[in-house]
Parts: sequence; C-alpha cells; structure tokens
Amino acid sequence: MKLAVFDCDGTLIDSQVNIIRAMDSSFQRHGLAPPPPHATRRIVGLSLVEAMQALLPDAETALHVSLAEDYKAAFHRLRADRSLDPEPLYPGIRRLLDALDGAGWLLAVATGKSDRGLKLALEHHGIHHLFISLQTADRHPSKPHPSMLRAALADAGTTADRAVMIGDTVFDIAMGSAAGVRSIGVDWGYHEADELLDAGAADVAADADHLLALLSG
Repeated sequence: MKLAVFDCDGTLIDSQVNIIRAMDSSFQRHGLAPPPPHATRRIVGLSLVEAMQALLPDAETALHVSLAEDYKAAFHRLRADRSLDPEPLYPGIRRLLDALDGAGWLLAVATGKSDRGLKLALEHHGIHHLFISLQTADRHPSKPHPSMLRAALADAGTTADRAVMIGDTVFDIAMGSAAGVRSIGVDWGYHEADELLDAGAADVAADADHLLALLSG
C-alpha cells in the first residue's frame, strides 16, 4: 500500500495566528518579551520543549518546560473563551485528501501537536476519518527523529519505499530522510522552498494541485 504522511500545521492547516498568540501569552506570563513572529514561525514543527529551547537556547531546561506548559494552557484558554481564530485548511487540501483516498492511498499525520490538539483540528474540518495513523508529540521524540514515521509505517503495514513524507519545514524533510522515506515539501508553510530542497526534499509543491501531480507521477 502507498502511504502519504502529512505534517499538520503549515501543511494541512493554516494555524499561524493562533500559534503566535499562544506563544506570546506563554512568554508574557514569565515576564519575557515575546519572540518576533518570524522567530515563532521558524520553530513550528518541533515539539514544544524543543521549540522553547530553540527560541531561548541559553535558558534553563526548567524554563523551557514551563513555557511549553504555559503555551498549551494558553491554547486551552483561547479555546474555552472562543478566542481562537478559525484555522482553515489550505486551499485545495480537502480535494487533495479525497483524491488520494479515492486512488487507494493510505493517509497519516505526523505532527508536533498534541493528541488532543490534532483530534480537535481534524474533527473541526471533518477529515479525521481519512487518516489511518495519527502520530503526535505526546508519544514520540521531536522531529526530526524518525519515530513518528516508523510508527505510521507500522500502522499502515507498508515499507519506507512505499511512503512519502509531506511537510513545510526542514524538520519534516529531515525526519523523512532519517526514516528512509522520500519527502516532498510544500511552499505555503513556514520554511522557504530553497531550504526544503537543501534539506533533501525531492520536490516542492506550489499548491495542492501540484502536490497531487507529484504524488501521481
């Protein structure tokens, strides 16, 4: 069976506004100046503690862990008071997923989100049922460690040479390489196309229709 493994934030779902708002809140609760939005966008895809380490490399581990917990709490607060902005699917993504599903592909997600956050996002868009494997930071090391991809391959009962990793960051591409899986980048997310190619992406899709063509070729 052919398996397409998707990153979530920056690949399937445009979550930029809410990620920045939650990051700003977590830093402010610690009396720290929030990172510039471009810095926050650069770490999307990492697990939360690793993201905080990247933003504050000289801080103590305890602060990284505390910031990560406050980030999650900020999302919960925003969701509870309905302050979260809608997180749309990128243009053409639902059509792409339906086309792959109809063509016999198995679909999976490998993301730095939590189990809860991923479930809520996929159910909100009515696409949760399309995926046979959902791998998150709750149960795996941060990207680019290949653990999430290996688990998705096992769930699908397929091999690395029959799979493709699709993502918008160099962390996704590096995870694919670490698992021996071909990777395709998308240029509508958080890292630039030339960065994805330099990281080892076989191709970079300009839009969902282009991605479908690359997968069908």
